[in-house]
This record gives sequence, structure tokens and C-alpha cells, in this order.
Amino acid sequence: MNVTPSFASIGALLGVPARANILASLIDGRALTATELAIAAGVSPQTTSSHLAKLVDAGLILAEKHGRHRFYRLAEPHIADILEPLGELVKHHPVPERRKSWTPEDLRPARICYDHLAGAIGVQVTDGLMQKGYLDSLGRDYRMTDGGSAFFDAFGVDLAALARTRRVFARQCLDWSERRPHLGGALGAALCAGFIEKGWIKRTRVPRQIVVVDAGRRALKDLLGIEIA
Repeated sequence: MNVTPSFASIGALLGVPARANILASLIDGRALTATELAIAAGVSPQTTSSHLAKLVDAGLILAEKHGRHRFYRLAEPHIADILEPLGELVKHHPVPERRKSWTPEDLRPARICYDHLAGAIGVQVTDGLMQKGYLDSLGRDYRMTDGGSAFFDAFGVDLAALARTRRVFARQCLDWSERRPHLGGALGAALCAGFIEKGWIKRTRVPRQIVVVDAGRRALKDLLGIEIA
């Protein structure tokens, strides 16, 4: 199979800093307007429109109209899983921008990758789930055990509803900062949503960055036996 054309087309799309910044801004699962993405890209609204059209045509993002505004988001959750590790493929060289951008070092401890936990906390939680026997490794994915079904059910996750979605149930998502997998897919998203709903984690002003509050640290120690710094 000749993958060169595909590699070349993706490289051309991501090789433009403005388009890379647009995708980086959408990797946390939010839907943003063209104006917001123009600020993130550091280029004019007219130039941003051209970049957005290319990304839509490539199937990487979707445009949705709500009232008078058009919002853009990643086309599929798995695109975030693919894009995030690219940040560590080559050495990071900060470049001057019109705005202060996120810094990889700021995101290493705890962040959200599209809609699931990533960074050190994501890997720690995943390790805890496996050590407790709630998850097993199965190829590129995780397999839920009987004990895991009981755990997630008690946690409040609607497993039957997750099984009906088209999304991969429990993906092993390679964490770019930890170089080990964390729990992604529909199950990872449900777990992260539960953490937010219970008030265990909170977003910061830094895009994608999260912090674990004291209640979350206590809960994670009780549930999974892990210590969050």
C-alpha cells in the first residue's frame, strides 16, 4: 500500500503554523468561532477562512451553524488522539506569537485530550484502574473486566449507553508527555466527565490544563490507591 500521498497531504496541512494552531486550539473538544480561531492562528480573519476551508475539506474539522454564528470543531474524537503525540515528535521550538500560547511543560501534569484525562494524571488513573483489575490491555484498546463493570456502574457511568455509540469503547491513547498510554475512547470521556461533575478536577485559564482539587486527591486515593501530587 502506498501511503506517501496521504502522508504528504497531512504534512502539507499541518506544516502551516496557522493551521497547526487552529487544530491545537480545537484539541480540547471545544467548538470555536472563526474569529476566535483567527486569534489562535495569529493571522487575519480572511486568511483564517482559507485555512478553515482546507481543514474542512480534508475532513479534520467540521463547521456547524448555530444562529448567526458558525462554529468549528474536530470532526472526530480520534483525531485529537492522533494529533496530540505529534507535539513531541520533534523538539519544541517556541516562536513569537501575537498572543501567549500554551506551553507543553504547563500541560504535562494534568490536561484534557479532547474529552478525556491526559498527562501524568491520565496515566496514573489508567494505571490505577489496571492495578485494581478493572481494565486489561487488549491490543490497541482496553478490555473491561467484571470488576471494572461494577466499578464504573457504581461511579455512575451508563455502560449500556456507551456501548451503543459509534466511538471506540476504551482506546489506549499514547500520552505524548508520559510516553505511555492513558484511557481514551468513550469510557475515558465518561470517566473525565464524571471527575468534572463530582468537582474533583477543574479547568484553569490555560487551554486544556486542569488541576486536581483536594477532594479529588482524596477520592482517587480511596478509589484507586493513587497519590496525586
